[in-house]
Amino acid sequence: MASAPNTSYDDRERYGQVAILVGTLGLVLAIIGLFPGTTGVEAQTGIGLLQIWVILLGMTLLILGALLFVKIMFYPSVRTNLAQDIAVRLSLTGLLIAAATGLADVLGYGSHSPGDKQNLPYLGIWQAIGMVFGFTIASLGVMIFALMGPTKEH
Repeated sequence: MASAPNTSYDDRERYGQVAILVGTLGLVLAIIGLFPGTTGVEAQTGIGLLQIWVILLGMTLLILGALLFVKIMFYPSVRTNLAQDIAVRLSLTGLLIAAATGLADVLGYGSHSPGDKQNLPYLGIWQAIGMVFGFTIASLGVMIFALMGPTKEH
């Protein structure tokens, strides 16, 4: 009698592909936000609010796609340990730092407050450094999640 095919590996592979799709979509959105000329849109001076939102959305999808991929493909059917839980929280904290610094003008604690009619919200040097720092922390969280998984006992 032939045994039924192992569908759990096939399902895991499909979910892994969805995670790659989410990450790739995030990367494409981040590139569009950083370089809007790639889509044929006429470039404006500076980086505006919509570009900041697209960059943040793209990087968030990229980080979440990476976390999902590592969980699905490397550690299926295994509960996360404490180090991995901390890594997920570190990734989310990095994304929060990036969002808080990128949207500082809109939220009212940036150097160009929303009350100024002449100065529209834009991405300044300190905001850009804060966003890069936040994305670096989020990426570090993904790496920790991948490296600190449960080991196989022999």
